[in-house]
Amino acid sequence: MRIPALIAGAVLLLPAQPVAAKDEPAGAFSLQFENDIFFDTDRHYTSGVALDYTTAPQDTPRWLQNFAHHLPFFASSGDVRTDYQLAQDIFTPANTQVAVPDPADRPYAGYLYVGLGLLSNSDTHLDQAQLQLGTIGPAALGEEAQNWVHGILGDKRALGWHFQLRDEPVANIFYERSWKLIPPRSIFGLFFDLEPHAGIAVGNAYDYVNAGAMARVGINLPDDFGPPRLEPSLPGSNFFEPNGAISAYLFGGVDGRAVGRNIFLDGNSFAASPSVDKRILVGDVQVGAALQLGGTRLSFTHVFRSKEFDTQPSADQFGSVNLSFRL
Repeated sequence: MRIPALIAGAVLLLPAQPVAAKDEPAGAFSLQFENDIFFDTDRHYTSGVALDYTTAPQDTPRWLQNFAHHLPFFASSGDVRTDYQLAQDIFTPANTQVAVPDPADRPYAGYLYVGLGLLSNSDTHLDQAQLQLGTIGPAALGEEAQNWVHGILGDKRALGWHFQLRDEPVANIFYERSWKLIPPRSIFGLFFDLEPHAGIAVGNAYDYVNAGAMARVGINLPDDFGPPRLEPSLPGSNFFEPNGAISAYLFGGVDGRAVGRNIFLDGNSFAASPSVDKRILVGDVQVGAALQLGGTRLSFTHVFRSKEFDTQPSADQFGSVNLSFRL
């Protein structure tokens, strides 16, 4: 998918703003777009799109708040939100112009799913749990989505989708906790914070444990945990609570995963399908910038991902854009 686009900015050049009184916590709606076209490639994890809605704490039913506070890894207090997501991921080999893909390269695969989540947020940490339900294979419409966009842009069609992974229902659970190890502190007129995290994924799509950290520096850091991304990733938060009319910050982070299963590399669970030998240890490094104006937040994240399978010639990189609106 080739869309000439780039989002960047020297946001730290903005002057520090006075902190305004906080509004009542709000829900948020976001649009997520991840693609390797930002760096002129079209391979491996090539596209991810999502629509996401997160409720305000006061809109979460009392019984669901009580349920969240009694979950094994959730704190017994904090604001509880619910999250609803509709998303599609697309994976392809590096050479999409051959009818029979290279068996040593990543298989074609689409993943269409809904996400149902619970979030518990306090001043010191954020717990997030999500259940993903969906399908891989032709039913995920990866071929149709990619070639439809390529047709609009006048780009070449991908030719090897006949060899994509087969239809298989997916159920996966993700859990992550982020901590405000260093809450926002003033440094030379700016604000800085540090947020380590740890998590686990269990299901027939992904099995892994992960850990890492993210740091932010800027003006009027909002009460959030940085911009979100699509799993597997560093955690973020779709919601945000402004600390002023304008917020701008730079961020950087790392995440390491020990992977037991990745269906998009290992192939179908119960049927013969293309596959490659995955790497057990995978890492992401990300840098980016976010700008919040009133009730709108725009962010861009540049992601560097280490090799995910043994025959992969080089590491990958892709961009992630998130546009969120407080509701």
